[in-house]
Amino acid sequence: MLRVGPGIGDGGMTAKGEMMMLVPAKGHVVRLGEGRTVDLGVACMRVLADSDTVPGGSFALTEFYGAGAGPWTVPHVHRGFEESFFILDGAFSFTIGEQVTEATPGMYLLVPRDTHHGISAAAGGGRFLTLMVPGGLEKMFFELAALPPNAIRDPVARAAISARFDSIPV
Repeated sequence: MLRVGPGIGDGGMTAKGEMMMLVPAKGHVVRLGEGRTVDLGVACMRVLADSDTVPGGSFALTEFYGAGAGPWTVPHVHRGFEESFFILDGAFSFTIGEQVTEATPGMYLLVPRDTHHGISAAAGGGRFLTLMVPGGLEKMFFELAALPPNAIRDPVARAAISARFDSIPV
């Protein structure tokens, strides 16, 4: 049972062992043009909610956008969290495990833990939301943005940072 509450219990669980979603005591608003934005070369990431904003770092919500075609990341896997994607604009090819999905606006994709995945944009690029549960991965992109352009697609550069954030190139 999922219950929304003030953060009772240990690690998001109630005394009865029910999962609890932790929500802030006051609202969080990010308007168009607001939110920390970093340039990753092939794409930009805008943070809508980071793991420091939400109680317990329970999630992070970001928007990725760019005009570049081709891979936006190296194939990788996360052992300790799920990623979800919602396509806003453009067309993308998502490889999730062995399945390739051509993703278009309005589509939702879930990448379970321990599942290798990668993202490529079609001509013209596009825009999507990424929900990371739990949060924390957004901090990896802050570090990648400090490297030379397109380090997000460089397996060697990415490996140096990614392991600390549970984003392991495969």
